[in-house]
Amino acid sequence: MNEVGSVVERAVKCAKQLPEWAKTEYPDVDDRRKSWRPTIYKAPKGNVLIISPWNYPMILTCQPLMGAIAAGCTAVIKPSELLPTFSQLLEEIVPKYLDPNAYRVVNGAVPETTKLLELQWDHIFYTGNGKVARIIASAAAKHLTPLTLELGGKSPVIIDSAYDIDLAAKRILWGKCNNAGQICVAPDYILVQRDKQDELVKAFQKHYNAFFPKGALDSPLFGGIVSDSHYKRLTSLLSRTKGEVVIRGRADAARRRLEPTIVKDVVDGDSLLEEEIFGPILPIVPVDSLQQAINFVNARPHPLVLYTFSDNESLKQQLVSETQSGGIVFNDTFQQLAVGELPFTGVGESGYGYQFMKHTYDTFTQLRSSIDMPKEAEAQLAKRYPPHSEEAVRALTAAVYAPIPPSPL
Repeated sequence: MNEVGSVVERAVKCAKQLPEWAKTEYPDVDDRRKSWRPTIYKAPKGNVLIISPWNYPMILTCQPLMGAIAAGCTAVIKPSELLPTFSQLLEEIVPKYLDPNAYRVVNGAVPETTKLLELQWDHIFYTGNGKVARIIASAAAKHLTPLTLELGGKSPVIIDSAYDIDLAAKRILWGKCNNAGQICVAPDYILVQRDKQDELVKAFQKHYNAFFPKGALDSPLFGGIVSDSHYKRLTSLLSRTKGEVVIRGRADAARRRLEPTIVKDVVDGDSLLEEEIFGPILPIVPVDSLQQAINFVNARPHPLVLYTFSDNESLKQQLVSETQSGGIVFNDTFQQLAVGELPFTGVGESGYGYQFMKHTYDTFTQLRSSIDMPKEAEAQLAKRYPPHSEEAVRALTAAVYAPIPPSPL
């Protein structure tokens, strides 16, 4: 229901705000260039390919699609083969409500996606993992096709020892439990002061019991793992950890159910730090200082989001200045997705390009620059034509000799 509600809300907002987004722009320029009528037209990029994932299929398909429609692009949608029911639904409803000459759904698996990537597109929008993203980027490079890659990675949580540990645990656990941790912005691991680790574990146990009094294994409020291969991957990571499992979630392989599992005393090189977990396992990495936590994060690929729990404004600014991530969220998890006006993006290994409402519209829009030189400007332009007089040379090279103001630093 959250997906349906978000799609409806953002589609309505986009439709309402589109006339403003699509307005031709006239940038402010110096007086001598105003008569040239500098103009920025908004043009659709053209025919785009949207490849969406399985974990939040509706919002992660419709969000880029509504941006493409708003920008005036035509689109082919390739949903995930891991969700045949949803993919079939898309194939039925898209031609029912959208012009099939402009919008098509292509279902299938690797062979169909491979064939699509052989074609030339004006933009490709992919949501998924880095391994597949490299394949898509390689295919796009053959046609110099621009890309938006919304990937994932290991999004860390840094907890300031002075922050309310109980509240931090509650908000982190809630974020981790969404779709059983199968979302790109799920908290992946926690960095906490060593002497606060056990307090954090107790708080996790308290809130887990409150969220799921009878456990999460059979709870309709907690999701299952999408496939057997993903389930085996998660249990393999857990079986190889050298950390201490302090909250051991029950498992049911037949139903691909795995309860939230908390592991403390995880150290660099552990199996739980090898790759994005993308499931309900949460490792805790104890550190001795904030700087050690920052160094730990910076030693790894840039995450999609960095979560931080702190009331200390100088500490927040330090993290903004000394780390790099697609987004940085203070004192909560997951909830940033509710703010459609913010750009959602990764950096480096976590992807590139922007989405959410106007940012998605901008992704599929070409800014087409223009000037319209009036005949009356000819006197002003005369000095550009050869042969050049000394006066003309001085005028044409004036910027080279312009004084550079002193640095304020």
